[in-house]
Amino acid sequence: MKKIHCLNPISNVGLRELPENYQVHSDINQADAVLVRSAAMHETILNESVLAVARAGAGVNNIPLDDYAKKGVVVFNTPGANANAVKELVIAGMLLASRDIKGGMNWVDSNQNDPEIAKQVEKAKGQFGGTEIFNKTIGIFGLGAVGVLLANACHALGMKVFAVTKDLEYLKEVKLPEDLVILDTNEELFSKCDFISLNLPLIPETKHMINKTAFDQMKDGVIILNFARDGLVNDQDLMDAIQSKKVRKYVTDFPNEVTAKMEGVISIPHLGASTEEAEENCAVMAIHQVVDYLENGNIKNSVNYPNIQVGKKKSKTRVSILYDAAINLHEKLHPYFSKKEVVQCIDRKNNKYGCTIVDMNDDMSNELLETIRKIQGVIKIRVI
Repeated sequence: MKKIHCLNPISNVGLRELPENYQVHSDINQADAVLVRSAAMHETILNESVLAVARAGAGVNNIPLDDYAKKGVVVFNTPGANANAVKELVIAGMLLASRDIKGGMNWVDSNQNDPEIAKQVEKAKGQFGGTEIFNKTIGIFGLGAVGVLLANACHALGMKVFAVTKDLEYLKEVKLPEDLVILDTNEELFSKCDFISLNLPLIPETKHMINKTAFDQMKDGVIILNFARDGLVNDQDLMDAIQSKKVRKYVTDFPNEVTAKMEGVISIPHLGASTEEAEENCAVMAIHQVVDYLENGNIKNSVNYPNIQVGKKKSKTRVSILYDAAINLHEKLHPYFSKKEVVQCIDRKNNKYGCTIVDMNDDMSNELLETIRKIQGVIKIRVI
């Protein structure tokens, strides 16, 4: 019986996808795999039994990826599973920033006991006027799963769409508006757009990318939409840009102690993926990936090990080996497998770690397992 530990509540729709020989277990120290959403794992030391961690979502800032990789724990995420939910909230953020809906609703709440409220509405509504998004220009940083959906939605709403993205190959696989314009530089996007949507991971290259220099290049009255990560925007520079009217509104799904109190900011409490459908989709994807890895050694959507797909196990024995990519594992393994009836040997690497899967119609002795385990650079070996 394989055991799955949930650090956060995981959708029952997803948990029902677990095979009969799996159980949700309360003790993380006995688990074969861990499912997590937003729980911080940087201080979580995993037992040797844990082979995988699956994040039911896209962001993995809460997981120590390299520390776990060094212990042979494959970390998965679920890119795209919550993309539609995030896209819809970005559209809602655009409308909230363009029209003073929040101000108007607050007025209704504060006047709800006024018997003349129906008459007062006509006098009060003028202070909550706004602008339309039709025919405006949006600039999208990052055409990943969310960015692509957002580009198509904004185009359907009559907006002009510009984008900056690094992964041009990915664009060949997705459908985008024919008149979408890919810009070469951030500066071009800053200068052309009425709305700017951030759809990027928080890495050293993107931290505080929206700063004074960036604001100086933007149009007056620009609206910034951040449904990606808090650290993409410099808070002090944002405050100055709002006070100078350079920024009309900043909409964020990641309020902090500074922006939560800042005038001109619409703060949403990290609701991007908080829909029933998104939670179900993420849970189902995470569980399928974990089960496939435990049962077959396949790795899909890993964020610390290379992806490797060899299908379901059909040979007598399948061996999965995780290793440090600095070594030439194939060369080191050859003497041990040369006399075996090997059906296939697949190897994949990223810049730090590798995975080799060997299918053969022979047995794998404990002695040979121990010999390979002792090869310098081998992190984890298991027979599936």
